[in-house]
Amino acid sequence: MNRTGLLRWVGVHALGVAAALFFLLPFVFVLLTSLMSDQQALTRDLTPDTWEFGNYVKVFETPGFLTWWKNSLLYAGLGTLLTVLSSIPVAYALARFRFRGRRLSLMLVVSMMMLPPQVVIIPMYLFWVKQLDLGGTLWPLIIPMAFGDAFSIFLLRQFLLTIPEEYLDAARVDGCGELRTLLRVVLPMAKPGIAAVALFQFFYCWNDYFGPQIYASENPAAWTLSYGLESFKGAHHTDWNLTMAATVLVMAPVIALFFFAQKAFVEGVTLTGVKG
Repeated sequence: MNRTGLLRWVGVHALGVAAALFFLLPFVFVLLTSLMSDQQALTRDLTPDTWEFGNYVKVFETPGFLTWWKNSLLYAGLGTLLTVLSSIPVAYALARFRFRGRRLSLMLVVSMMMLPPQVVIIPMYLFWVKQLDLGGTLWPLIIPMAFGDAFSIFLLRQFLLTIPEEYLDAARVDGCGELRTLLRVVLPMAKPGIAAVALFQFFYCWNDYFGPQIYASENPAAWTLSYGLESFKGAHHTDWNLTMAATVLVMAPVIALFFFAQKAFVEGVTLTGVKG
């Protein structure tokens, strides 16, 4: 490596390290503060004098915290499952079938991605709460996911376009119908795309604050972690160590899930492309 190449290598990696520290330091600050005593958390100290791991125990002992945790798992887990199951057939049809109105259907899906949820929140609230009496629950947020999600459909459709048509033709020649071709050929090859969609949806549901605030705010037993954390912060506004510990517990599952599924996630996003 010549001198110019060495300087370029050092410069690129220095920028990479600086960017990594820029994003990492806030998490380190939250983690260290969560392990401080309540008196030290209000000082300018950057590291704990004593490591107070009991702060996490106190957070779990807070009334309702485990309920919020279970509700978040229900919302994110069931919502992700329903979204993936309902979006795959629609994405496959838009990617591989030729039918009248196909382009119009795709345009409608794309237009739904641009529609803010606040635009339709009033009629949706009147329908779910006033007509079906599902206020104070998470079902108005979970049930619609059984009918697909515009972003998930579009992302999966883009990924399915990258699968060579020859594989599907070979399956049809062997006597497979469209459903069997989808289950036996397409789904195994589309695992990275499905993983990316599942992670996006799980992250969205886990971090969703707007939806639980609208539908579940009147019933603390239906609160999720994202909404319950606001109540926790209000009750412990001077106990920053406990507030940071609760924040770490809210972030930990998402961070762990991303690291475990990072390879599939990156591959799925990379291969979606812009083919169409």
